[in-house]
Amino acid sequence: MADGMKLQIVTPEAKFYEGDVAMAELTTTEGNIGIYPNHIPLTAVVAPGVLKIHEAEEVKEAALMSGFITILPEKVTIMAEVIEWPDEIDFKRAEEAKIRAERRLSSADGNLDVLRAEMALKRALVRLEMRH
Repeated sequence: MADGMKLQIVTPEAKFYEGDVAMAELTTTEGNIGIYPNHIPLTAVVAPGVLKIHEAEEVKEAALMSGFITILPEKVTIMAEVIEWPDEIDFKRAEEAKIRAERRLSSADGNLDVLRAEMALKRALVRLEMRH
């Protein structure tokens, strides 16, 4: 593809996506990133966020929770620990997870693993953001 790049997304279980894209947008631990063809080589850690896959005719979105990304000028590979298309998300369960995480964070429990509760809240919010 002259005006694009290959995007491959794999999980421990299967190949999630493979195709030619014009651009990809996602969140890393360093912040949001947009990747166009001929991007400089880069490896980064994925943070919870919405992955936007810009194909020729449409933009697809997926909830990308964690993993690693390797960027080469002609190919991007995302090794995702957890990634879901919107139709795979149980929004009722995500809402319940959000409420549980918010309760934990607002409690005065000194034994609370704050980072774990914050990450649970972030994952729930990303999933709920996929509900359009």
